[in-house]
Amino acid sequence: MVSPAILCRTLIVAALAAILAFAPAQAQQIVVTTTVSWTYEAADTGFDDDTIDEQAALPDDEATADDADTDTDNGATRRYAPSGTLAALGHSRAKFGPFAVVDDATVRMAGDVTSATPRQFAAMLAAYPHLKRLEMIDCPGSLDEEANLILARAVRRAGLQTVVPSGGSVRSGAVELWLAGATRRAAPDAEFGVHSWADDTGREANDYPANDPVHAEYLSYYREMGMDDAKARAFYALTNSTPFDDVRYLTRDDMARFVTLN
Repeated sequence: MVSPAILCRTLIVAALAAILAFAPAQAQQIVVTTTVSWTYEAADTGFDDDTIDEQAALPDDEATADDADTDTDNGATRRYAPSGTLAALGHSRAKFGPFAVVDDATVRMAGDVTSATPRQFAAMLAAYPHLKRLEMIDCPGSLDEEANLILARAVRRAGLQTVVPSGGSVRSGAVELWLAGATRRAAPDAEFGVHSWADDTGREANDYPANDPVHAEYLSYYREMGMDDAKARAFYALTNSTPFDDVRYLTRDDMARFVTLN
């Protein structure tokens, strides 16, 4: 015998089933809403708020040899370590390879010249067209001599003054770069390190005959930077009197024998 409660419940279920069976089709549709959350991390661009990144400006440049502590000519290490202020280059607005822009008129340089440096220099001038002074703080030389001469001529065209401040040091190819200044300055304790060049086979300047055309490029460059022929030949002979794997240090007064200092 079925109890009245169970019978009532059975009838209710049957009635609901009958209603659903004859309800319109649209009444049976169920709408499902799916919420999707996207989570991502913003890429680290490496930009400071007030810094232009030279790699962004020059995406095709090869990485510079930041870890080099001597120049490509195997010997032009400086006689003394730069002061902390010089090593840090001070506060900079932007950096382009070895260049650090410190104000509208001044850029400081520390590091080697590489194949990328002329393009970095051009990008810097485009961003800061009013630069007037290139302070050479700790410049070992060049890892690409052709790029070094391209850069030097660009410095001359830009009309920049080249300065080696107190405690500053330029060696090897960086001396040619300093010579490119439209005007030049150097502190009494500025350091200039020179030595002979060497080619890919290891032959040095003095291994070639005096009348070999290989010497013409350097002599032409020195004349272009303001030396007369006699001084160009004397300076070239002086640099080549020191072997490639050694360095000879010159003073401000030594350099003044060959070019005008301001």
